[in-house]
Amino acid sequence: MARPTVDRYVERQGWLEPVGDFEQRVVGGSYGALGGAGRFLKNAAHGTWPLGHPLHPAVVAVPLGAWTAGVVADYAALVSHSVPTQAGDFALIVGLLGALLGVVTGLTDHHETYGLERRLASLHSLVMTLGTALFVVSLLLRWFGGPGMHALAVGLATAGLLVALVGGYLGGHLSFGFGTAVNRNAFVEPVTEWTPVGAPADFAEGALRAVTVGPASVLVVRRDGELLAIGDTCSHAGGPLHEGALEGDEVICPWHGSRFCVRDGSVRGGPATAPQPRYELREVEGRVEARAAD
Repeated sequence: MARPTVDRYVERQGWLEPVGDFEQRVVGGSYGALGGAGRFLKNAAHGTWPLGHPLHPAVVAVPLGAWTAGVVADYAALVSHSVPTQAGDFALIVGLLGALLGVVTGLTDHHETYGLERRLASLHSLVMTLGTALFVVSLLLRWFGGPGMHALAVGLATAGLLVALVGGYLGGHLSFGFGTAVNRNAFVEPVTEWTPVGAPADFAEGALRAVTVGPASVLVVRRDGELLAIGDTCSHAGGPLHEGALEGDEVICPWHGSRFCVRDGSVRGGPATAPQPRYELREVEGRVEARAAD
């Protein structure tokens, strides 16, 4: 299968590895230093709470939209006195304020990337940083450069918008090309018929066991004698939950530490934002059967 040009390009850029290492150390260290508050803030930045949906894609619409409006206003002001130059300035400020939240949420999502995906995420962050820097310089020229520097400021804003659009393409490729932050269970067809998955003795108290129900891998665990089941494939990045750890009613993904309740599949901790599908279980005639509950 032919690979996208951007994938082949990023694969050759070995210098992106130390960039990714540095960014992940800074992000992980910053949240880790805050303890419980850091975990809460990290979940909020991922969108785990309160949205239950990735936050970064929603946030970046603000700077891209504001910057586009600002550049359009700049050119309108150049050709018509009916549009004040301050209109473009104001839109750039709105975009920069939105970009601050975009940086925080984007780097937080970057913390859970790996391999070629991480290289692309690092390149995306560098390109967006360059675009943001161009807008900052443009704004400073508007404020302190005098009337003679306004044309240069508009040119820098135009360049910043073009760079940001390239960065937006790279960010889109992370989601649509690599599936970053896409629910891994979204395309699994649920099996609603009772399906044999083993014998009652196969499921010891507190043990994490993976079984197959149709096309889906399902996690089964016995808690206080009750059999419980949720999807085994972590919704965040596809980690096998049965290889993780069980703490009370929560299973912890072995890849990135997402937490899910084994009773209802709800997300208890990020980076995951989508819940796990829930399965019903029954014991009948010496066998255990399962089917999708949702």
